[in-house]
Amino acid sequence: MSGAPGDLLQLRVGELLDSVAARTPAPGGGAVAAVVTALAAGLIAMAGRFADPSKIPPGLVDRAEALRAHAGPLADADAATYGRYLEATRRRDESDPASRAEAVSRALSEATDVPLSILQTAAEVADLGRQLLLDGNPRLHGDAAAGVLLAAAAAEAAALLVAENLADSPADPRARRAAVLAAGTRALAVAVHPGTGPRA
Repeated sequence: MSGAPGDLLQLRVGELLDSVAARTPAPGGGAVAAVVTALAAGLIAMAGRFADPSKIPPGLVDRAEALRAHAGPLADADAATYGRYLEATRRRDESDPASRAEAVSRALSEATDVPLSILQTAAEVADLGRQLLLDGNPRLHGDAAAGVLLAAAAAEAAALLVAENLADSPADPRARRAAVLAAGTRALAVAVHPGTGPRA
């Protein structure tokens, strides 16, 4: 989870970096994972445009662009849902503690859906990169590989946030879904660059 809503996509790069480093709740890990996912999708789209269209899956570039467009706004969505969670936790209603507990639970669930969406998007971006590495332009291999690795890193971060949010609800199916997706993107990252795997 991260912090308060804004318009992160409208910031200059330097401003975004300063915002991340500031002593504020937002933007945090979820927002950064969303931005990294969007950047990874951009790399895949760029590398795809240099590929021979007859050799790569139809619509690969369009799909990468769609994922980029989807991932970016999730940065602000993450901040917004976390803001609502904070509001719920700060609520003081001693006359109706059950209502407060329900509000906190609901807000936490909403705050979990955003990193899960980031994770799902990042996993698909990584898979597009895998396809591009097989049949794309060899001169853009490094860019496509970077896209896969960045998407995998974003997926790992988002999966961690999902797991933390669901620490008290291990039976929630989203926990299993996140773990499976993260494992898949981790495997892609290792295939692209074995050095990213666990060390002996």
